[in-house]
Amino acid sequence: MQLISKSVEKICPESEVFETILSLNDKKILELGCGDAVNSRLIATTGEGRKITAAEVDTIQHEKNLLINDLPNVDFIVSGSEKIPFGDNSFDVIFMFKSFHHVPKELMAQALDEVKRVLKPAGFVYISEPIFSGEFNEILRLFHDEEEVRQAAFDAIKNAVDVNKFVLVNELFFNTKVYFENFKQYEEKVIGATHSEHRLSDVLYAQVKQKFEQTHERNKGEFIVPMRVDLLQKN
Repeated sequence: MQLISKSVEKICPESEVFETILSLNDKKILELGCGDAVNSRLIATTGEGRKITAAEVDTIQHEKNLLINDLPNVDFIVSGSEKIPFGDNSFDVIFMFKSFHHVPKELMAQALDEVKRVLKPAGFVYISEPIFSGEFNEILRLFHDEEEVRQAAFDAIKNAVDVNKFVLVNELFFNTKVYFENFKQYEEKVIGATHSEHRLSDVLYAQVKQKFEQTHERNKGEFIVPMRVDLLQKN
C-alpha cells in the first residue's frame, strides 16, 4: 500500500470509480460520514434495489438531511464510525467518502473493528481519502493542516490489512474536480463547515481569500483534488 502516487492522470467524478469497482444493485449499504448526502443521492438514484443507511455525526448537518424527502430508499441516522448502532453482519457494502481521517486518531482502529463487525461475510468497505497535495489542499492547509491526520488514517488502514482484518482488493488513485462559484461559496462550504470549527484571524482570512481568488481566476472556479481509494474485503 502507498499513501500517495506521484503519477495520477485520471480525472473523473468519484461515482465513476465506485460504480466501476463495486456491484451495488440489491445491496444493503451503509455510508459513514454522509455529510450533505451528495454521494448518498448518487448511490440511491442509480441502479436497482439499493437500500442505503446514511450516517452523520454532525447533528446540524443531520437535521438538514432529515429534510430530504425524495430519497425513499435512504435512511438518515446520527452515528459515528467508532460505535455503529447495528448488529453483526448487517451490510453488504460500507462507504467512507473523505471521512475516515475525521475519526479521532485514537479511535481509528476501533472504527475499523466496527466496520468489520457490521459487514456481512466477504462484504466490502470502500474508503476514499484526499491526498495531501494539490491546489485545493494548498489553500486548506493555510487554516486546517490535515497532513498528520491523513497519515494516521492511512496507517490505520494499512495496519488493518497487515494484521489480516481485511484483504486489500484494490488501491487506486484518481483526480476529481470541485467547483466553487466564488469565495463566498468556499467560505460557506469549507471554512464554515459545521463538522469543524475554524477560527481565522483577519490576517489569515485575507491570506486564504487571496490565495483562493488567485487560483479561482486561473482555473475558472475548478480545483483538482487528488484522491486515493482503498477497497477492502472482510476477511
